[in-house]
Parts: sequence; structure tokens; C-alpha cells
Amino acid sequence: MKVTGVMSSTPIRAILAGTILVAVVAACGPERIELPEESPYAPGTDPKGEAVDGVEVGNRLISAGQYELALDAFTRAALEQGMTPEILSGFGAANLGLGRLGQAEELMRRSVKEAPDWPEAWNNLGVVLMEKGETAEAEQVFRKAYALDNGQSDSIRDNLRLALAKTEVSGHTETQNEDFKLVQRGEGDFLLRKN
Repeated sequence: MKVTGVMSSTPIRAILAGTILVAVVAACGPERIELPEESPYAPGTDPKGEAVDGVEVGNRLISAGQYELALDAFTRAALEQGMTPEILSGFGAANLGLGRLGQAEELMRRSVKEAPDWPEAWNNLGVVLMEKGETAEAEQVFRKAYALDNGQSDSIRDNLRLALAKTEVSGHTETQNEDFKLVQRGEGDFLLRKN
């Protein structure tokens, strides 16, 4: 039995020409569209650029209300960086947005345990506790966040003020509309509207 491994040159030329054609068409793709820094949307893709930090993508997705996609982004970030306190807090914020209060609390508590001096993590734990109706503990957590922050963050101060007000009027049966704010490292913050 004789087996030959030589192909005629015509199919090889056709394959080579097809490969070159695909490469040329791919190089003619559209330029990347730049979004402003304050944009709540996830950054676009740039096949020639470097990957954007998964934490940044997750935070933008949370700001845009895309909590499931934010979980995916934080998962990718965790695979690259490990379960840092910032990633744990991001997972907690996304779960809070999805209404998974038990999971959000557990993740926020882990974040606080790993970074006990990070005021944003304490604030975010307080937001989860307020959502669960645990006002007294939330007030103490907001006080801790405020102390660690030295009163610098408007969001943390506002959350503490709202928790104190709710504690003082806890005997009233009238419900109030309050805005609690999740905060993150960096420039953005998240607003959680309580209905």
C-alpha cells in the first residue's frame, strides 16, 4: 500500500489566498469608539489593546444596573487577581442589586474581615444591613465607616444620617423613601434607592 502526502500546488495556493483575504478584511475593521470617563457603560472592545481591569468593568456594569453581567466581570477579575476585598465587595454589590441579600451580606462581611480599615467596605455592609431591616447594626457599621473615613465621604455621611433618622423614628409605622449609597474605591459611587 502506497500513501502519498504531497498535495498539488493549486489547493495550497487557494488556502493561502483565502487566509490572506481574511487577514486583510480583519485589518479593515472599525476604529474603537471612546466613551467618556464618567460613562456608566462597560468599555468597548479593542482587539489591539490591553484588557480592561475586570473590577472596573464590573463597577461600570453595576452603575448601569447590569448586575448579572457585573457578576461575570468580577468572576473574571477574581480569576486574575484572586478574591481581593474589592472583588468581594463588588460581588456583594451585584448580589444586592439582584435582591440576594443573604449572599450580599456574606460577601460584604468577608470583604470587611479582609480589609478592616477600608471605609467603603464597611459602608456597603451597612447598606446591605439597612436593606435587611437590621437598622441598629447598620447604624453601628455606618459609624465605623464614617470614623475610618474621617468624615470625608458625602455618601458615607448621608448613609449614617439616614440610619440615625430611621433609628430615631423606628416607632413610627409610616414608611419613608430613603436613598442609601453603595460606594467603591475610586471616583464612582452607587446609589441604592429604597422604595
